[in-house]
Amino acid sequence: MKLPYPRNLSGQLALLLALALFAAQAINLALVLRERANFRLAQATRPAAVRIADALDHAMDRRTAQERSRVRRRDTNPIPSDLERMPMIAAELRTQLAELGISAGRIDTGIRLRIHEPKHRGDRLIGRHNDTLLIAVQLADGSWITTNAPWPRRDNRILWALLSQTLIIYILILLPVLWITRRISRPLRGLAGAARSFAPRKELPPLPVEGPSDVRDVIVAFNGLAQRVTAMLDEKDRMLGAIGHDLRTPLAALRVRIESVEDEQDRARMADTIAEMSRTLDDILSLARLGRPSEPVTEVDLNALVDAVVDDFHDLGAEVLFEADARLRMHLRPTLFRRAVRNLIENAIKYAGSAEVTILREPTTIRVCVADRGPGIPEDGLVKVFDPFTRLETSRNRETGGIGLGLALAQAIVQDAGGTITLANRPGGGLVATIALPVGATAQG
Repeated sequence: MKLPYPRNLSGQLALLLALALFAAQAINLALVLRERANFRLAQATRPAAVRIADALDHAMDRRTAQERSRVRRRDTNPIPSDLERMPMIAAELRTQLAELGISAGRIDTGIRLRIHEPKHRGDRLIGRHNDTLLIAVQLADGSWITTNAPWPRRDNRILWALLSQTLIIYILILLPVLWITRRISRPLRGLAGAARSFAPRKELPPLPVEGPSDVRDVIVAFNGLAQRVTAMLDEKDRMLGAIGHDLRTPLAALRVRIESVEDEQDRARMADTIAEMSRTLDDILSLARLGRPSEPVTEVDLNALVDAVVDDFHDLGAEVLFEADARLRMHLRPTLFRRAVRNLIENAIKYAGSAEVTILREPTTIRVCVADRGPGIPEDGLVKVFDPFTRLETSRNRETGGIGLGLALAQAIVQDAGGTITLANRPGGGLVATIALPVGATAQG
């Protein structure tokens, strides 16, 4: 299971800062707790070492020690064996006594739990919960000298104080950082949205220039790039229009001139060549202009549109099966979409001699299927054939296709309408081309 990780700039900066603050506070807490532990240890051992040294310096007898001092002499170790031992206190006490010039034998310690009942004075609560540290030091003669010291329990107030401090730091630092980063990332989000929705035919105003200087530079560069791309596409359209006009004029002149050819067979071959050149020119110009189509999106009856394409093939004597169904309203570019369906049917007729066209309605998708019983396509070529100028049959025979633009053009038209087109081999032989359009599809303006 992956942990959630922010994707945007503000979230990542906030997370990085939060982790850095947490690490800093954790280190600070560890240092404070270590310092308090050392202070607690010194607070318990230094007074006890001084008392023991003072008692030994005055050579007190047992009676005097018992009456006047908190230090006692015992013949045996008086610390019960069931008490919790504190080796670190014993080691620190030995160091303290050595600094005072006292050579101690065995040192034993124990913690005796004690709870003082709190006393109430008015509404104020006084009193503390303390434990008692028992210390026993064995002398050279085998006797033991003992003393007691208060041993305060661990106080969690420092932990709560640091947690409160961390929360305050988060509030005072993270909130302004989040505000600043969101202010920085807002123009970046606008830039990303403008880049995604950029379409040369749309008259979009320049993106507002805002944010830090480096972000402003990026926005200015994007606005300039959008203007240059639009100008280049305008120039390309003008160039394609000129090319189309310059090529169609001599083709039309050739059609007129071949009428003077006496040999009917030669005249037919010339006419077919001119017709193929015209179709190739139309395909190339249509594919080049598809990113900026001049035809508007209109509401059409998909069944009627496909039925009209099938009727055109019937007029040419082609065998194409299709049964029109009820009206099916969709928003498309009708001329371009007819071109896509016609290219698929032509492809089926070229390789199989006939085609079967069906329209399938699904809850979220409308599918237009063009099937045939031809040789099919190898599995590794089902996607490659959509590349422009790609033909799996490389003979360039006029009977089996043109220059390999039909499927590429059909795919570009369908994608412009918001759909997809796929090819699949049919069980028993043949190929099926499927155009899938989402319900309520609208071509991109």
